Amino acid sequence: MNERWPDIPYLPWRDTGAALQLHAQIVGKYRLARTPWVNHSWHATFYPNARGFTTGLVPDGVGGIELSFDLVDHQLVGTSTDGRVARLALGPMSVASFHSRFLDLVRTLGGTPELHGRPNEIPDAIPFAEDLVERPYDAEAVARFFRAFVSVALVLQKFRTAYLGKVSPVHLFWGGFDLAVTRFSGRPAPLHPGGIPALPDEITREAYSHEVSSAGFWPGGGIGFPAFYSYAYPSPTGYAEAEVFPKEAYFDKTLGEFLLPYDAVRLAPDPEAALMAFLESTYHAAARLGEWDTGSLECAMGEPRRPRPLRRQPS
Repeated sequence: MNERWPDIPYLPWRDTGAALQLHAQIVGKYRLARTPWVNHSWHATFYPNARGFTTGLVPDGVGGIELSFDLVDHQLVGTSTDGRVARLALGPMSVASFHSRFLDLVRTLGGTPELHGRPNEIPDAIPFAEDLVERPYDAEAVARFFRAFVSVALVLQKFRTAYLGKVSPVHLFWGGFDLAVTRFSGRPAPLHPGGIPALPDEITREAYSHEVSSAGFWPGGGIGFPAFYSYAYPSPTGYAEAEVFPKEAYFDKTLGEFLLPYDAVRLAPDPEAALMAFLESTYHAAARLGEWDTGSLECAMGEPRRPRPLRRQPS
């Protein structure tokens, strides 16, 4: 078995994954409530770290608070800039119980335990404090997901380096629970139609204010199996028919996105190369058909200890 790319079938851990997403939404909404707005909602996301994912420093308390999902020891760890530390064990519980315990954790850290109490991007979702159904927590499945998450994050980070234009961090959006990286053409985009469940249109429209080619990873929620995705907004003419790689990749007309099953990458002779082929070919389809100024936006992959060569300006 490839330990770096473990088998993560969705159905056996679907309920655990759904609970983990809702727990992440609670923590993410705390960050959202305390952090000044950054373009495309980048102020609200999580970032991969060595044990799971973290909020980074949230302005609160006497200075700041950081919250990290430790998926190795299965706990939420909170630290504050005045030295306080608090922990919440991840295990079987209701969403309401996690919500209550999390608010107590923030209080312990000297923070402000206030956040919007209803999930986003989930149709007909129950408010956190009213979601009393006991949820399972399969620690072994979460550990496998974390190993896959790390491998995906490292490839996305490498892919990110081959771009001189505006590009997002590699970050986890807790609404859809997807790890993503986005490249921008630099040009404004048409007004997005909105309509994403439980997400205000003004947020969606600000997120898609400029043309993008975005790619990422879903562990399975919404589509029923773990997969990589890639899409362009606006989608240029001919995009759905573009040739992309590897051969297992395809365009899903319902989603309006290219998909590549995680298993196609996991079982490939070189998983990193297979995923990179998908990221590069779908981006190039969007950029070519969208007539992006690729000459000024693209560059070679970054390498350790090797600064980018300066482009000489005409004299």
